This record gives sequence, structure tokens and C-alpha cells, in this order.
Amino acid sequence: MANQVEQQLTEDLMPFLQKERYATIATVDFETNGPNVNAISWVYAPDHKTLYFAVDNRSRIVQNIKHNPNVVLTTIANGTTYSISGKAHIKAEKLEDTPLKLGLIAIDVEAVRDVMFYGSKISADISYEKTYDQNAAEKLDRQVMDAMKKA
Repeated sequence: MANQVEQQLTEDLMPFLQKERYATIATVDFETNGPNVNAISWVYAPDHKTLYFAVDNRSRIVQNIKHNPNVVLTTIANGTTYSISGKAHIKAEKLEDTPLKLGLIAIDVEAVRDVMFYGSKISADISYEKTYDQNAAEKLDRQVMDAMKKA
């Protein structure tokens, strides 16, 4: 997909956005008007034009989106890096059926770009591990992903 701009999530990208994964979300800081980037993991694409993600509803991410809806979600899949830009809004102040105060953010996808530098590919998938109680982490992850799928 290099050098192409797609108007929606592609078929080969969709499976990667159906489960928890490492991504970054870039917002416009409401105080400085500068970039603000955070790592997130609860990401879900209900269709080709929409992305959901869940974050603490007291997060700076939420405040930033309320002031400026322009966002870029970046993730690694298929051996490359994707930049997904669009307009975000608060879909739910409190994501139901989860024990935490999580906000559900929806992104209306406007552009999907392969932003990997020329002549290269990602040779290993990004992995991470939860550093707190493994059983509690797995339970919470299931609750959040299930709630996003129902939203």
C-alpha cells in the first residue's frame, strides 16, 4: 500500500483491528496546541470507516478530543506501519460493563496511509506484557473488548 492513501480501513488491515493491540494515538493538546502522543491497546474496528478505542475517561486524550477532533492512530501490521487519520468524538463517557471509568472514543476514518520508510519492513510483530496480575489483566481485557464490540 506504499504511497497510496485509502479512504477506509483495508481488508488486510481489518483482522489486526479486531483485537487488543499496541497502537499510538496522536491528538492536539488543548493547552499548547502541540502534538500529544499516547500508547493505547484497547482498539476495535466495528467496520471499515470506524475505529473505537477505550481510555480512562479522565485522560488528557479525552480532553484534547473535546477541544479538537483531529487524531492519528498509528499501528504496525502486515510488516508495515499504518497511519490512520480522522475525526474523533466521545461515543460514551462511560463504557458499560467494565469496572473502570473508561471513555469510548470513535474515530471516523478519513485516510489510511502506509508510512513505513522506503525499502524496509517490520520483521517482528510488537509484543508487550501486562505487569500486574495476569488473571485480572486478561479478565479486564475481555470485558473492555466485549463492551466495545457491543457499543
